[in-house]
Amino acid sequence: MTGSISKKPRARDLGLPFKGGTGTNNSITDVPGVLVGYETLSSHSNPALQTGTLPVQTGVTAILPRGFDEIPRPVWAGQFSLNGNGEMTGTHWIKDGGYFVGPIMITNSHSVGPVHDGATRWMVEHYADSWQNNHLWAMPVVSETYDGVLNDINGFYVTKDHALSAIRSANSGPIAEGNVGGGTGMICYEFKGGTGTSSRKLEIDGESFTLGVLVQANHGIRPWLTVQGVSVGKEMSEDRIPDFKTERGSIVSIIATDLPLSSGQLERLSRRATIGISKSGSPGGNNSGDIFLAFSTANEMDLPQLSGPWRDIKCLNDELLDPVYLAAVEAIDEAILNAMFAATDVPTARPSGSVCKAIDTEQLVNILKCNGSVSAV
Repeated sequence: MTGSISKKPRARDLGLPFKGGTGTNNSITDVPGVLVGYETLSSHSNPALQTGTLPVQTGVTAILPRGFDEIPRPVWAGQFSLNGNGEMTGTHWIKDGGYFVGPIMITNSHSVGPVHDGATRWMVEHYADSWQNNHLWAMPVVSETYDGVLNDINGFYVTKDHALSAIRSANSGPIAEGNVGGGTGMICYEFKGGTGTSSRKLEIDGESFTLGVLVQANHGIRPWLTVQGVSVGKEMSEDRIPDFKTERGSIVSIIATDLPLSSGQLERLSRRATIGISKSGSPGGNNSGDIFLAFSTANEMDLPQLSGPWRDIKCLNDELLDPVYLAAVEAIDEAILNAMFAATDVPTARPSGSVCKAIDTEQLVNILKCNGSVSAV
């Protein structure tokens, strides 16, 4: 995995009173079998990467719902777009068929093509026997957000090999946040944004389940920023990015769970990401691609092309979905802040001469204390 785990405290570490109990790592990788990998490209740390006049600050994130299992097995899924100014491939079939096979990839807006190429190549190679012996096709999920303020997005630095490296580096346990993978060049509420994650534990009918989320947070303008119900952005007006008067970013939210849910239930769950991102203040701007996907690793099955005529699917009673929805909302709100808290300052590419600052967490906590939202840290 390219990208070290930040030594900076996460949102809970600073005493922000989030509701709900988390998994061991407070990460999407708390969902059993789910792995995450990164490929991070930054000319600020590796000047040799830059070949043009603008800096390189970008990358690729890979989420493997079934890890490195050698047999291609789908996961049930649902997808929702709050605002469609962005891309997520494979969603037409997710809406119709209710499932997908292979990795989820997240990168920048101009790198969907090479990342899709890399993910497809990995599927064909990793599942070689299944692909060679049957008429199968690969349809990976690849999504994006825009990093052209901090990165030479028109330099086309991301290649299929970077996508392959992100997939091959995927692992479980605690994962890096902030300036890593596809989140390397992202901006959130005019602070440095990026990759963030969180999880929640659920108890249903005496069984334990996990819901985890990963976000690529690249959305919002400073005056919108709200934390724990407090409009902190209006009080943190220093170091704003010049000419950043309207939103020009996006947010991708991935929700994973081992709870047995149908594709219809997962589509409804993906919609709740809308509420999750709104808790930090975003209304979903016109220039924003607010695109969400939920999947379940339960109900493991073979590819329909290679299985029999019947399917047996277990799913939760709809009447018990409210705690699941709440867990997703809470985890996404926390993941966005974790992305911002882990991030570090990055010089801007356009306009040059400025810096996208990481959020001042000490200032934030003091504002929350004054508003009674944090009692002690």
